[in-house]
Amino acid sequence: MYTFKKEERLCNKRLIDKLFHNGSSFLCYPFKASWLFNSEPQLFPTQILFSVSKKRYKHAVDRNLLKRCMRESYRLHKQQYLYDLLVAADKKILLSVGYIGKEIVPYSVIEKKMLKMLGQLAEQLTAANSIPAK
Repeated sequence: MYTFKKEERLCNKRLIDKLFHNGSSFLCYPFKASWLFNSEPQLFPTQILFSVSKKRYKHAVDRNLLKRCMRESYRLHKQQYLYDLLVAADKKILLSVGYIGKEIVPYSVIEKKMLKMLGQLAEQLTAANSIPAK
């Protein structure tokens, strides 16, 4: 339940291009989320990609810190906010979460904003494809 396996990560270049060209996106500062329903078979309800701009954060340690915090907060809350909804509707999505904030914030803030972003994503998913609301 609280794992984050390789199969959950979005690595396929073709799927990433498809997500960014055809997907829907929204801002939930400090995140920008893009998502797309996926009809191809995948083991988990969501395949996700985390990114932090190299232009804004020059040092790899800063980018890695932010991505680590984002992954951890997603890992802890994905089941409750996202997976239960998608499994009930038998849907699968591709998801990208980019960090667009101007400063490095503590983990507690990232976790709070991640919960808000997952809630907003759940609302968009229910509206987009008449997935029954929880």
